[in-house]
Amino acid sequence: MKKILHIILITIISLTVISCSSSDDSETTTTSSVSFVAVGTSGTLLTSSDGTTWTSRTSGTSNHLQRVIYANSTFVTVGNSGTILTSSDGISWTSRTSGTTNTLYGITYGNSTFVTVGNSGTILTSSDGTTWTSRTSGTANDLWGDNYINSIFVAVGDSGTILTSSDGTSWDNRTSGTSNGLQRVIYANSDFIVVGDAGIILRSSDGTSWATLTPLTTANIYGSYYVNSSFVMVGESGTIITSLNEGSDWDNRTSGTTNRLYKVTYGNSTFVTVGLSGTVLTSSDNGTTWTSRTSGTTETLHGIAYKE
Repeated sequence: MKKILHIILITIISLTVISCSSSDDSETTTTSSVSFVAVGTSGTLLTSSDGTTWTSRTSGTSNHLQRVIYANSTFVTVGNSGTILTSSDGISWTSRTSGTTNTLYGITYGNSTFVTVGNSGTILTSSDGTTWTSRTSGTANDLWGDNYINSIFVAVGDSGTILTSSDGTSWDNRTSGTSNGLQRVIYANSDFIVVGDAGIILRSSDGTSWATLTPLTTANIYGSYYVNSSFVMVGESGTIITSLNEGSDWDNRTSGTTNRLYKVTYGNSTFVTVGLSGTVLTSSDNGTTWTSRTSGTTETLHGIAYKE
């Protein structure tokens, strides 16, 4: 009898351990399934594991969110009224004190430093995404985007503004040769590439001296991405332009929408672009063909990031 009771007790304990283990695995899978995060107006925040199916998350703010990145094991999104939110999993978000009420439009990470830029030349830096310090940019122009490229921070904005910095603290104003608004800066094929209003494209080998390239469109270009020798640029009225051979040849692609597209990213072998009225499009063939996805929102989506 004692032997039977002993066997029953062991069985119950084993089942309990298995049950607890299964519960932990399930929770881990749910958290790690967040690969893409999209942000937008009225505090809109969406997550997805594949760029196809999207889930709405609580951001804790009604302010417009303009940009989001994943760096240093942290999602950071920035937006209107100096809004900064951080998250380790893309699901639960914490508001941070930025020290400014200016709208923040861009954010990047490099040299162990987060750098966000925005209205009236605002530049803030942080080592952890939590505590932020204001920096002197030397310009009153709005800054629309920034990136850390080849050990250099580059910020771009209104009236052809280009600023560079080695540390995110001290900034130098560079001559762009244009008065067009500049929206985005990336690094491709050993060159800095800036895109912006009226299809402007600038190129630089060092971030200091800039040359204007032949425009591919007259539409405003708001987002660009380079990976695997392929460029994808997105912008006004559903514009998508791609190159599959390092920029030697370019093609206008059919997006299937006339909505403005703001940002594009790449992950899980998929390009994902977002824009007006909750637009989400994906492409798994280097930006050649695009499929509309249901975002579950009609809010404008300004930014998207992929957790690598």
